[in-house]
Amino acid sequence: MMMPEDLRTISMFDWLENDLLFTIAACAPASSDASFRRYFRVSTSGGCMNAGRIASDQLSEQSLAAAGQQFIVMDAPPAKENIEPFIRIAKLLTQHQINVPTIFQQNLTDGFLLLEDFGNQCFLDQLNETTVDELYQTALDSLFKLQTQVSVQNAGLPSYDEALLHRELAIFDEWFLTELLDVQIPISVWERVRTLLTASALEQPHAFVHRDYHSRNLMVLASDSPGIIDFQDAVIGPITYDLVSLLRDCYIDWPEQQVEQWRLNYFERLRQAGLITCSPAQFKRWFDLMGMQRHLKAIGIFSRLHLRDGKSNYLADIPRTLNYVTTVCAAYPELAEFNAFLQEQVLPALSLAEV
Repeated sequence: MMMPEDLRTISMFDWLENDLLFTIAACAPASSDASFRRYFRVSTSGGCMNAGRIASDQLSEQSLAAAGQQFIVMDAPPAKENIEPFIRIAKLLTQHQINVPTIFQQNLTDGFLLLEDFGNQCFLDQLNETTVDELYQTALDSLFKLQTQVSVQNAGLPSYDEALLHRELAIFDEWFLTELLDVQIPISVWERVRTLLTASALEQPHAFVHRDYHSRNLMVLASDSPGIIDFQDAVIGPITYDLVSLLRDCYIDWPEQQVEQWRLNYFERLRQAGLITCSPAQFKRWFDLMGMQRHLKAIGIFSRLHLRDGKSNYLADIPRTLNYVTTVCAAYPELAEFNAFLQEQVLPALSLAEV
């Protein structure tokens, strides 16, 4: 795969070769991202690191050598992305034995991080009817660890508050309804949806929330799998958020009966751990409405990626994600008006848009 030639990659190579004294044997794009971040897989054929640029945890030469000579470089343009939360949350999660990439080097001025390489096999690449139970069990185990071990009070993370919930929902209205489909939702209908989803989210017990805990951000590893990536937007918020993100994934779906069993099993784990005291029915309602909040936001983001950023491959995930929304709407009488709006105006407009 050809490397993109631009000022950022020139700056990245300058950092790797002149500051870190690496001899680069190979470098190629490692993955795409729904933000302005890019990732490159870098192989080295020798060289050493400048001790003056060692990351804050002061890794030894021996530990670096043990990690091998293949790394991931995160390219996060400072004008567009702030890498400080990634560094801070990586440290927090590592302290709790959550498997996130080791940060070997950091360049805050230019927006580069040198990371442990978790390989190129994410859950989405490996998931099928044969592997799903085992893979999801490891993902649910890691999620349970996140929710039981990371302190809500002392994590130093922002709150998933009403303002954030409303900003996320606004992405659906602005980018999907207005910009992509040129459809206007009645203000009264939209306000009832916002009020319902916000109230449901805020009344839940709080826990660490990754915010993108799904099949593309969970890496299949030979040991201590999964490796967890893309956690920089973590907050303290509703306890069902990451669970529904995993089980009703925007990129792959499973039979509802299977999802129901996973949800019930996880509910029991949370109940026994004392993290929740609600009924199974209440937990299901939280789960359904939290999923709807997330899926509306995701549909808006997929539309924005297409229209603003030229990343049109995400359009293919809108029908699956919207299907989650209409299924939940059909199950709750208080969403009947919104469901009618989706059925009568949105779905026909989406069909014409050839998404």
